[in-house]
Amino acid sequence: MTFGGYQPPASIHNEAARRFGDLLTQKLGDGIAFELIGNVLDLGRPSGDLPGMVESGELSFCYMSTVRFSGWVPELKLLELPFLVRDRSTAWHALDGELGERFTRRIHATTPFRVLGLWDNGFRHLTNRVRPIRRPEDCRGLRIRTQMSEMHGEVFRALGFVPVAADIKQFVAEIGADTFDAHDTPLTNSYPFGGHRHHRHITLSGHFFGASLMICNEREYRSWPPEVRAAVEEAAPQATALQRRLAASEDADVLTKLDPRENEVVRLTPAEHAAFVEAVQPVVAKYRKALDPELFGSLEGA
Repeated sequence: MTFGGYQPPASIHNEAARRFGDLLTQKLGDGIAFELIGNVLDLGRPSGDLPGMVESGELSFCYMSTVRFSGWVPELKLLELPFLVRDRSTAWHALDGELGERFTRRIHATTPFRVLGLWDNGFRHLTNRVRPIRRPEDCRGLRIRTQMSEMHGEVFRALGFVPVAADIKQFVAEIGADTFDAHDTPLTNSYPFGGHRHHRHITLSGHFFGASLMICNEREYRSWPPEVRAAVEEAAPQATALQRRLAASEDADVLTKLDPRENEVVRLTPAEHAAFVEAVQPVVAKYRKALDPELFGSLEGA
C-alpha cells in the first residue's frame, strides 16, 4: 500500500500519514508493505495529480484539500467561504457531525473515492514580500498565488489582489522570483515549504479555514480482504485525531520559530479584521444564494 502527499517530510499531514502506516503494520504485520511518498513534488508531479493517482491505482491513499473536490461536490464550497469558520472546535464538531456526513455521502455518490478522514488544513493567512498588510487597501495590485478555486479568486479580487491560481508545485519553484508577490497559506504549510524566507510580512488574517480529505479508491477498498479493511477503518480515525492535534499546536509553534528580524507578524485589530470581512461580503452573498441554507447552521452556531 502506498500513501501519497505533497508536503515536506516533517509536515503534520505526513506525520499523520506515517502514523496511519505504522498502525496498519502493527495490525497486519507481514501481511502489508506500506510506503509513504510524502512529497510527489519531488517526483516532478503537481499536487493536483494525487486524486488521479489514487483513482488509477498508482496510489492506495492520499490527502488533498477539499478545494480539489468541489467540482464533484458543490456543497464543499461552503468551506471556501471567507471568515465563515471562527474556531477549530466548531469546525471539527461540524465535520464530525451531520455536515461531515453529508459531505462524505456526496463524495461517495459522485466520485471514485472513499473518505477515510476529514483533516484540518488550517486557517489560512496572508504572506507577502512587499509590505505589511493591515487593510484591504494594502492588498491592492499584489499578485497572490491562490488554490485552484474560482471562489478564492473572487475573494482576493474583492480585497484588491491580482489572483494567480497555481498548484503548490509551481509556487515552490517560483517563490524566489517575481511571479507571486503574496500567498495565502496556513502557517503549518508556509514554514515547512520555506515561504517565510521569501515573504517577510505575515498577516494573521484567518480568512479561510481549510479541510483536507484522506481518501482511498472505493473499488480497491472493496477488493481488500476483510481484515485489511478492518485495519484501515481502525487506523484512519487515529491518524485523523493525531493530524488535528498537530494542526492546533503547530500554528503556535511556528510563530515561536519565526525570527522577528526576518519576519514581521501583523495581528489585526478587531476594526482591521472587520474591514476585511466587509470587503468580501459581496462574494459571500453571491454564494449564500447558490448553496443550501441548511449547510450554514453547523458552522455558524445555529
